[in-house]
Amino acid sequence: MNFPEGLPIGSGWIPAPSTAPVHFPYDGTLVARAPVGTVDLARQALENALSVRAEVGRLPSHVRRKVLQGALSALASQRDAFVDLLVLETGKPVVDCRVEVERTLLTLETSAEEVARLHGETVPLDLLPSGDGLQGFWVRKPIGVVVGITGFNYPLLLASHKLAPALAAGCPVIIKPAPQTPLATLWLVHLVREVLVAAGAPASAVQLVTGGVEVGATLTTDRRIGAVSFTGSASVGHQIARDAAPTKVLLELGSNSALVVAADADLGAAADAVVRGGYYASGQACISVQRVIVVESVRAAFLAELTSRLDQVVVGDPRDSATRVSALIDTPSTTRVRTWIADAITAGATLVHPQLEAPPTPTSAAPAPVAPAAASGGAIIQPTVLLDLPHGQLVWDEEIFGPVIAIRSVPDIATAFDTVNASRYGLHASVFTSSLETAFAAIDQLDVGGVVVNEVPGFRSDVMPYGGVKDSGTGREGPRFAIEELTTTRMAIIRPKPSPPKP
Repeated sequence: MNFPEGLPIGSGWIPAPSTAPVHFPYDGTLVARAPVGTVDLARQALENALSVRAEVGRLPSHVRRKVLQGALSALASQRDAFVDLLVLETGKPVVDCRVEVERTLLTLETSAEEVARLHGETVPLDLLPSGDGLQGFWVRKPIGVVVGITGFNYPLLLASHKLAPALAAGCPVIIKPAPQTPLATLWLVHLVREVLVAAGAPASAVQLVTGGVEVGATLTTDRRIGAVSFTGSASVGHQIARDAAPTKVLLELGSNSALVVAADADLGAAADAVVRGGYYASGQACISVQRVIVVESVRAAFLAELTSRLDQVVVGDPRDSATRVSALIDTPSTTRVRTWIADAITAGATLVHPQLEAPPTPTSAAPAPVAPAAASGGAIIQPTVLLDLPHGQLVWDEEIFGPVIAIRSVPDIATAFDTVNASRYGLHASVFTSSLETAFAAIDQLDVGGVVVNEVPGFRSDVMPYGGVKDSGTGREGPRFAIEELTTTRMAIIRPKPSPPKP
């Protein structure tokens, strides 16, 4: 990690009054001590961002593009080191961390390309007689200071989806990373600030402040900022939206993504997708497969395909390229997931995988504390499949954020679609079918931000519009669409020659 100590605030790095340990989730070893910000430091970052708002907004397109291209080159030259750091601070399998770095590079590259596409249009004002002789056009203007708050599961990628579109739009940005995973984001911000200075732009265009709830509240409730872009839980996102009003708030709040298996599906492909889409990143992804809804006529055949694949999921050290499931981010997350599983089984769900050596502990009894994962993988939650969940179970209704798949069967595809929609979330859903009619019905009827046919609901290209409906959020990410969110239209209405007053 080749960056200064402290926090990148203003034109330099300011010492933080305290630090907090960042632990490797797999075995609990210390990775580093990270700076912890304060309300005062958050206020300093805000004042610095506001002081350069006009300057950043006037940066020429070629400078903004050059900065993003420079950040792309700087990150690409350190891609392996970033992968290693992400494995250590997130505990995600190395295969997923490699994907995260490559997606971050694509996000920087496409954000640089979108600078050239940031333009307006002419408007035919003379559609009404009152517009005769008027010329009209609109342009896009930066919305102002952007506050980007990111989650722990993809810290580098999520930060790039806040930072890169903001710079492309001409907005200063302040990043607040998750307390568990600040290191890769600090390094990314350092690289971007070096490129900014080299291009003659102010380092204050990109800043980072760590800290707790009070730091986040300071950043998001200042009426002078232009927008807040938040990735995290629904409860926190809703609170930010309430507290930040009337400031524009973009929310990516996760989901309990569904995968539908139709009667005419390729069952082998569907089973592969459930395993691949349910367990990547140890299940800590907002569009990982959580709910599987199978048409009853193919239930037995699908379960046979699925169970034959479960023992092939490699569980263990995330530094091993073969590993697909490892420890979750921290002990509270592990305890919560285990409790939800136990509650579902106590309520009547069938545990398909793995087989337990002892009966589960319901919430009525205090769950046993979970230690950090040891080399034996003792605290790792094994890839889990639950069948026939009763209604009202958190493992079905809420986002579990762990390696757990819950399955229900339904009589027909119409009921399957109704079951997908019977959720307060709506980010992505997928359907496996060989019927174009069913595919287009899914696109038309599923109340989600993205419908995926014959692929995992976790598919995301970083250039596409990405976001949800209902409690999964508001607004869209993806460089082109985020830039639109972070700019406002300004209408220009011109009468080239003033008309003489009518008698």
